[in-house]
Amino acid sequence: MNITASRVAFLIRVTLLASTAGSAVLAQPTADPATPASTIAELQRQIDELKAMVAELKAAQQAAPRADRPAAALAQAAAAPEPAPQVDATKAGAEPAAAPVAVAAASQPIVLTQPRRRSKPWYEKLTLRGYTQMRLNEIISGDATAPAGISRLRSVGDSALSDRGNFSFRRVRLILQGDLNDHVSLYLQPDFATAVSNQSVGERRESFGQLRDAYVDVFPTADHSLRLRLGQSKVPFGWENLQSSSSRLALDRTDAINSAVPGERDLGIVLYYTPARVQQIWNRLALDGQKLFGNYGAFGLALYNGQGTNRTETNNNLMTVVMATWPFALDGLGLDGQVLEVGGALMRNRFQPELRSGGISPASFADNRVGLHAILYPQPFGVQAEWNWGTGPEFDPLTQSIRERPLSGGYIQAMARVKRSPLGPFMPFARWQHYRGGWKAALNAPRLETDELELGIEFQPMPPLELTFTYGHASRREADERRSGRAEGDVVRVQAQWNY
Repeated sequence: MNITASRVAFLIRVTLLASTAGSAVLAQPTADPATPASTIAELQRQIDELKAMVAELKAAQQAAPRADRPAAALAQAAAAPEPAPQVDATKAGAEPAAAPVAVAAASQPIVLTQPRRRSKPWYEKLTLRGYTQMRLNEIISGDATAPAGISRLRSVGDSALSDRGNFSFRRVRLILQGDLNDHVSLYLQPDFATAVSNQSVGERRESFGQLRDAYVDVFPTADHSLRLRLGQSKVPFGWENLQSSSSRLALDRTDAINSAVPGERDLGIVLYYTPARVQQIWNRLALDGQKLFGNYGAFGLALYNGQGTNRTETNNNLMTVVMATWPFALDGLGLDGQVLEVGGALMRNRFQPELRSGGISPASFADNRVGLHAILYPQPFGVQAEWNWGTGPEFDPLTQSIRERPLSGGYIQAMARVKRSPLGPFMPFARWQHYRGGWKAALNAPRLETDELELGIEFQPMPPLELTFTYGHASRREADERRSGRAEGDVVRVQAQWNY
């Protein structure tokens, strides 16, 4: 049976008194002369042992009143007839679970069971969070409309930018994440702001749910410096591609960097490694409130299907990506707190674009790139830049077919950070982007020609709410191979983001 240590002591005392009384009777001159001396000696030995156990139990209770110490003391007392030194089970590396101990009191043993320390079940370790982005886009001047065959002012980053758009949901995200145990963590993210077409004679409908991320991280080492990511997750090509849209200053990713992985995700497996010294710098930046690129390693090696977010694999080739990024603390140069991060990535892939005539291209095209990035975190001023070069599928108007063509482009962004003001923290920024190359995610992989200068400011009047205002002057070729030329114009955009 399971009893407390105090009741054990009480029962031992009762047994001791009974035995003492019995020995006292045996010691009387009127005792049976036939009683052998060996029996008396054996009773005396048992009494001495019980006294020693009671003394040991009292000492253990006074030294450490924790639940695991009496069990350890009783275990030592039962293991040897002589009192033994105390051992703390937790320090000895023993499992702090049930530890039955038998105590030889009189003729029947008493079993003491240590209470089991239960950890939380996995479903109590999960957390739910998310964010929503609501936008208002207005083309205040320029080519908001155009005749058939001529490009209009549009953006591949936000389909709500048009001559008819007003308010729109850009993202409605819910994130379920947590540790299943010490070596496995879960991440699941749907988006409820996805649009679908052809619901009623080609009519577009908004706010459908779509899977964005669904993966587990497996940590083979105790320090979590190495992780194996399995499932649908972001492809580690492009610093701003990895950075969450909830953290990014500009409203959309640039055409040049995002053209490598439109949607940023694919299905596959990634190995990330982050040295402790790198993690320390990132932790310091996170505590300072800097906008980091997310929960990714300093080094990454990935294999994916290569066809994009939520698209069926169409060939037997795997997309291979190698990424490296390294932050350098500049305190030794007299720039206290400043961090410069530099890195790059390589991507090799074979891609089959969707055709306007239906289905996908029967031919696969080389989709290979190299990219470089550099970020000087704003403390209070900073600069961020990326560029990539490569080859990808692009529609050729002369041959009316998709061909492998060269591509290049990137961006430069200057920013500042004000931590305190009457309106809360704010960050002004200016970004210029440039791209020439195909957009493989659209039908027939049309060519993009983008030049845009964007000025903006982000306010955070309270932690759950962020407001961003931008003005941009753009010269763009529309992502439609049936339209030619470049549209120009000025755009004002406002976004409210609430975090929960």
